[in-house]
Amino acid sequence: MNIRLKCFATLSESDHCHFDDATSHQLPRGHNVAGLLKQVGIAAEAVKIVFVNSRIAALDTILQDGDNVALSPAVGGM
Repeated sequence: MNIRLKCFATLSESDHCHFDDATSHQLPRGHNVAGLLKQVGIAAEAVKIVFVNSRIAALDTILQDGDNVALSPAVGGM
């Protein structure tokens, strides 16, 4: 199945995840967000908020073909 992945802030520095444009990734059916993170080499601990199709989701959310996933790290202020 084809999943589009977009990352924000420091997570966008990954080779497999960008901010400017979502990148497509192929996953076997039945994979969840945690499996996607493993495939692209992003540690689950580095992700604070997950969005699947613009809704907050958990790492165990099962992905469907065509889903859009966005990842955000924890961010701090002054």
